[in-house]
Amino acid sequence: MKLNYKISEYLKRLGYDTEEELSEFLSDKPRKAYDPFLLLDMDPGVDLILSAIDEGETICVYGDYDADGITSAALLTDVLSELTDDVFYYIPSRFDEGYGLNTDALLKIHEMGAGLVVTVDCGSVSAEEVKYGEALGMKMVVTDHHTAVKEQAPDCPLINPVQEDCPYPFNYLAGVGVAFKLAQAIVSATGLERQVLTRNLDLVGIGTIGDIVPLVDENRTWAKYGIRMLNLGGRKGLKALAEKAGLKPGHITAEQISYVIVPHLNAAGRMENASIAVELLKTDDDDEAIALAEKLSELNRRRKEVQEKEFQRCSRQVQEKYAGDDVLLIEADGAHEGITGIVAGKIKEKFSKPAIIVTPVENGCYKGTGRSTEGVNLFDLLNGSGDLFLKFGGHSAACGFTIEKELLPELRANLKKDIVPMLKAAERKAESEPFGDIVLDSSEVTLDVAGQLAKLAPFGRDNPEPEVVISAAAKSVRRIGKDGKYLSFTASLGDGREIRCVDFKNADATEKIIRNAWGMNRGETGPAAVTFKGFLSSQSWNGRKYLQLQVTGAR
Repeated sequence: MKLNYKISEYLKRLGYDTEEELSEFLSDKPRKAYDPFLLLDMDPGVDLILSAIDEGETICVYGDYDADGITSAALLTDVLSELTDDVFYYIPSRFDEGYGLNTDALLKIHEMGAGLVVTVDCGSVSAEEVKYGEALGMKMVVTDHHTAVKEQAPDCPLINPVQEDCPYPFNYLAGVGVAFKLAQAIVSATGLERQVLTRNLDLVGIGTIGDIVPLVDENRTWAKYGIRMLNLGGRKGLKALAEKAGLKPGHITAEQISYVIVPHLNAAGRMENASIAVELLKTDDDDEAIALAEKLSELNRRRKEVQEKEFQRCSRQVQEKYAGDDVLLIEADGAHEGITGIVAGKIKEKFSKPAIIVTPVENGCYKGTGRSTEGVNLFDLLNGSGDLFLKFGGHSAACGFTIEKELLPELRANLKKDIVPMLKAAERKAESEPFGDIVLDSSEVTLDVAGQLAKLAPFGRDNPEPEVVISAAAKSVRRIGKDGKYLSFTASLGDGREIRCVDFKNADATEKIIRNAWGMNRGETGPAAVTFKGFLSSQSWNGRKYLQLQVTGAR
């Protein structure tokens, strides 16, 4: 594809400055992937798993209750089931057990007859729990992608690209990505057909997109192939779920995975039991697929209701008590634990500040979950108070912890102090950044250029959708959506052509800028040009294609 030179320049700024790199980035069949045996401890991990199979031991795949952990568990149990009938999965309860390995679960798994436990998406800081599992007589293999702390690392094969001394060339795999590398290694070592891997690429794509890891390098490969495999509709549970959610078969996008499929999968663990979602991914029965999809749809509906009530309650608390704080630490007694992470994300968006919600659990402790803003590494921020936590883990954008109630005031004071230099650094970076990414002349605002921009997808962390900048005169301004929350208008490009524009984020500010450009306050008439930035795309209606700009800013 011949790219508009401004798009090419944008990609060069992102680091794709050779023909080979550009070709790989834009390819429908990307090839960037690495040898799984480059991962530290992959060899002993595979040996331990295969020896357990040879000895007839039962294997438990221990996962997590979010979409990444759910897809990881479904993937690895499917691959291992090609080699043994003695494999099952275990997902801890968000409400009774919490994230990660726990001793009660390991005792239960031991009593169920497991001789080997393989974790997915957890375990990097579970030294004590792994020691307990081994004391029970079980072998342990940990696969994970969360930040690894050497002092808390388990004494067993640990397969995690971010651990110290790991030579793997890409550090940002999701948990399902690491599980898939293990599956690749097992297939390579045993001679299983590659179809065992390809049929699970939809799970790799969903887990990778759902966990908001950087969609670059190897993750871009898995996301692209995952979206393609999902759209082939071969997995009955996902096909039923997509139909129930109103998605168009064969045309599911990364955005729809993020905002439709992943929330439905997550709803199982948030509201009831994550195994519902795992079974949806595993089933090969049409009737069961439909029933499980309906169940997830109902759980997601309930999740939205509970989430909105808690969001309003936490918003009021921020406005009444913490409006002046740079980092929001909100005590939400009585909150449904399954939705606090989402609410933290919505609070972060509303107030443009890192948000942490803590809820009481047993033994006088609080469980916290946080979401961060651009430029603030939440893991580093909280790790500055690491000695206060009974349990702590996560990454730059999201973290979780357990803390004793009486230590909350100290944590709040630490966060207020420690965030100051982070905010100053983020502010300096923001001031140096330009308005938008690609400045287009009116003659370049075309369906062809919109099609070229679409080739940069899938968009996500570290590969955001580029904001184009155009100059246009707005007219036909009107409010749309519930309570007129959004803005819609038409803009003239100055050469006789028009573009439809919508603003879902800053409607009030954008409308004010447009009306000031009209000169309404001075009684003048006639639209004047405004500089808009936003996402340019091609849309279709009744068989006709037209251009749309989703506005993200104006001046």
